[in-house]
Amino acid sequence: MPTGLLPTLSGYQRSWIRYDVVAGLAAGTVVIPQAMAYATIAGLPVEVGLYTCMLPMIAYALLGGSRSLSISTTSTIAILIASTLAALPDDRPGDELLRAAFTLTVLVGLALLLMRLFRLGSLVEQISPATMTGVKAGVGLTVAASQLPTLLGVTGDAEDEGFFGKLADTVSKLGDLSTATVVVSAAAIAVLYGLRRFAPQLPGPLVVAAGGILLVALTDIEQHGLALIPEVPSGLPTPTMPLWGEVGALMPGAVAIAIMAFMETVLVARAQRQRSEPPISSDQELLANGVAALVGGFSQCLPPAGGFSQSAVNLRAGARSQLAGIVTAVLAVLVALFLGPVLDDLPEAILASMVMVAVLGLVSPGDFARLRRIDRTEFRVAAATAVIGLTAGLLLAVFVGVFLTLVLVLRAVSRSRVRPLLPRAGGGWTINPDGADAEAATTYDDLVLLHLAGALYTGNARPTQDAVLETALAREPRPVAVVLAVAAVDQLTVPFLDVLEALHTDLAEDGIVLVVAGLQESAREAAGRSAGFAGLDAAGCVQPTVDAAIERGRRPGG
Repeated sequence: MPTGLLPTLSGYQRSWIRYDVVAGLAAGTVVIPQAMAYATIAGLPVEVGLYTCMLPMIAYALLGGSRSLSISTTSTIAILIASTLAALPDDRPGDELLRAAFTLTVLVGLALLLMRLFRLGSLVEQISPATMTGVKAGVGLTVAASQLPTLLGVTGDAEDEGFFGKLADTVSKLGDLSTATVVVSAAAIAVLYGLRRFAPQLPGPLVVAAGGILLVALTDIEQHGLALIPEVPSGLPTPTMPLWGEVGALMPGAVAIAIMAFMETVLVARAQRQRSEPPISSDQELLANGVAALVGGFSQCLPPAGGFSQSAVNLRAGARSQLAGIVTAVLAVLVALFLGPVLDDLPEAILASMVMVAVLGLVSPGDFARLRRIDRTEFRVAAATAVIGLTAGLLLAVFVGVFLTLVLVLRAVSRSRVRPLLPRAGGGWTINPDGADAEAATTYDDLVLLHLAGALYTGNARPTQDAVLETALAREPRPVAVVLAVAAVDQLTVPFLDVLEALHTDLAEDGIVLVVAGLQESAREAAGRSAGFAGLDAAGCVQPTVDAAIERGRRPGG
């Protein structure tokens, strides 16, 4: 697997350059206006979104493992930024709020790098699809509600937080809506959906942005209530220093954003990986994403993450490597240097339309319906996460979703590992009832035959021990022995030895012999250092095969 700097350029061919240049330009026409729109979700100036397409994208291009991933920021990240900043005291000047946002980006980078240092990528990836479904639904509806005032031309109340507060505030102001704004919004949304459906090769965000700018430049629609974005300064971002005094207040949000940024980046990267490309490494993506966020925090950027729509454009345009990402970053630099005055004519409703179309795609009733059909527990996790996101806030929803995922994982690994062992038709043994010989099973009424399906740990040791005892003591008449086949145990652990010793003692009180069958020789030698296991072995209760264990269990007197 290629590592180090520019891993996606390993084996690069000169003929690929034109594909990467075209792909980078095509992705830029989508990601640049989209990132500017997402900055408004976070309550930050649009140029912050533009800056996020520069150094973070170059940093990922140097270190990232996905050839076609395009990284900037996403609607999920933007709304989590807004939620985090909203928790800060509001009696601060605007430039301090900006520095707090950039401090948050630095902390996200540090959190991602710490996750890489401790190799937590595989752990974070255990977050269930149900949790992601719920979080995305909460994000989609909350962001959509936040964009309604801009789409309708009414003034939103910054004090209202959450989906229901924002929605109620907008409904109460419907009498003040701007007809010109509503018409422009509706037209932009129709064009975005139409291009996505009938001409996906065209960059919808660029088309509607250019159309909005031309409309303002050629007509007096601004005089009819159509609001424009604030003035966009020309030039490149200047270095900023974090507000270290805000670290405590920002850290919970930084952790939530780091988790979501990593998940989104890895999901998009793996979804777009071609068979001929190296596998996506969690550790590599944590490093690349972490460095991208860190350099972004010092250059007035939002926390970056892989975006699906721009990455899809990148892939469709034929991107061969992260050279396409560097081309997109150069395009963003050129826009910042030379097109600032042009962007001043961009209507706010156009950006809100881009956001609305993007975030409504996050709400998927079909995913909820599928979870409900297949796994009611996962459905409840998704529903709970979505409801918490809509009522109590998305930061809490992320943490609750992660907690519920850990609960489900712990529940899964805390189940008993024993299965009934059955005689196979034609000889041998199986845990599959369809392969068992029902007639032969009656000859083992005096025994309990069990199979241990893997190693034992703290979580599953007690349930496994209880299951063996319950199975043995429930049999009438009482069996003479319990044969436990342990050939599938590939790792010797202390809980495994403790369970064998406890079962030997507990079963013996009821006159039942425990016989262990099929333990691998290397594990048997190591287990012999335990006094309890050594006693079992000395009594002949450790046998190489199930058949030998049955013979030992039926021996008179145990």
